[in-house]
Amino acid sequence: MNLLRRHPVAIALVLLLLATAIHPLSPLVDAVTGSVPGDADLDRPILYVMFAPLSNILDALTFFSTARAEWALTVWILLLAAWGALRRWETPLPWRRRTERALIGPGVLIGLAIAAVLLPRPVPRLTTAEDAGTVIDYHAHTSASHDGRPGWSLAKLADWHARQGFEATYVTDHNLVYDGSLPPPGTSISLLPGVEWSVYRQHVVAIGPVEPLPRDSFGGSTERMVRIFAAIERQGGLSIASLPEYWRNHWDDLGAFVVAGVDGFEIVNCAPKALAFPTERRRAVLTLAGSHDLLVVGASDNHGWGKVTCVWNVSRPGAQGFHTNRVFARPLALLQGDWLPWTAPVTQPWFMLRSLTWSERASWLTWVLVILLYRALPRREGQAAGLGILARSIWRRPRKAPVPDETPT
Repeated sequence: MNLLRRHPVAIALVLLLLATAIHPLSPLVDAVTGSVPGDADLDRPILYVMFAPLSNILDALTFFSTARAEWALTVWILLLAAWGALRRWETPLPWRRRTERALIGPGVLIGLAIAAVLLPRPVPRLTTAEDAGTVIDYHAHTSASHDGRPGWSLAKLADWHARQGFEATYVTDHNLVYDGSLPPPGTSISLLPGVEWSVYRQHVVAIGPVEPLPRDSFGGSTERMVRIFAAIERQGGLSIASLPEYWRNHWDDLGAFVVAGVDGFEIVNCAPKALAFPTERRRAVLTLAGSHDLLVVGASDNHGWGKVTCVWNVSRPGAQGFHTNRVFARPLALLQGDWLPWTAPVTQPWFMLRSLTWSERASWLTWVLVILLYRALPRREGQAAGLGILARSIWRRPRKAPVPDETPT
């Protein structure tokens, strides 16, 4: 009881880790069928698992939709600030010191958010059966895009994909055709030709042997915009309607997209603005695509920001149609569209803990136990805190009782 009173956060976290293990989420799901893939899995590096609390938190911050991120960060910052300012300390603190303590929690949270975007770190890698197909990304950017990260070159884009198990990616910069030529020396994956056209209230990913198009010809109205699908087809390329634009701006026009010749739809896009795509709408697109044998894909939509993808495609090269591409996604990303933004401060940690593997869960419990022991160990008066206290306590051997000197005098 004394332990619970002195360390309620640690005890609560242990209980949450055990409770979420009762009904866990699969680390990977097929976004088309909703089932767990039997021939694909995520391989986590040793360092990723060893530092699972940090790895999982950074992933969870990466897989936020925009609205949920705003709610979660705002609420967490306010709660951490209030906790730092109002909690009881062993000695009374002046308000200046309380203010400094109140800023520590929000500062750490903001630092984690920045780290999720910029910090180099180990990431999960998709592994598949040998005959499963090619692991590919249909939508990714370099610094040539207006919103690409400065210095995000083809080589860095290729390395980002290779570390996560991709074997190929289409390079689809905004309104700038990549023809597949001049791949960087030492590139371990295939960089395929493509472009992302920005037309009337819609982005269209064009892949294959595409060439520049007069975008003004497809502006001003939906009727003019959908003509781009036929123009891409005449070039020998494939056209894919991108998220979130077709969902937010053209939901009632998807039939016109099909009639005009669109070749496929994104059903998962890792950009924060697109992660809010709800499951109900995804199912409707799957029904539409399935009835017309259209391609459905996932897109990292990487612009150089963030270190981990939420989706992979396993495809047969050169094949087209509804059944030629499989989309594997992280469940935490897919759930973003099914929960109201104001629930994010609670539901995001809950689903993060539910999606832990047993090795990650063991890592969490180990770190909690180590920190709990460190905090609970008594110190001698005047002894500063430090890891040496914990080490000495763990490996301390009992001293032998002194043997009395029985030498006659």
